[in-house]
Amino acid sequence: MRAVALIAALFAASAFAQLRTIPGDAKRATMSHIQERIVELDGRRETLAPGVRIRDAMNRIMVPSALPAGSLVKYRRDASGAVREVWILTPEEAARR
Repeated sequence: MRAVALIAALFAASAFAQLRTIPGDAKRATMSHIQERIVELDGRRETLAPGVRIRDAMNRIMVPSALPAGSLVKYRRDASGAVREVWILTPEEAARR
């Protein structure tokens, strides 16, 4: 029984150990949440798109109000210019520029 549990744990761990892919066209900025769908990108106020996806450093989806102030991020915009995808960078990703 222990062997089965150990094997299951190993497979579960490898399933979560995935690398995330940030698109090459994503821009880099410092982001802070201001209110509701308003964020500040490098000192400029910007609107978040409806259904925006913000991923933390562990690649989990988070709500905009949970965004730590001054987060170093990469982001993409939608066709209307609103911010639609955000990735909070890990220290390793931030060092790569």
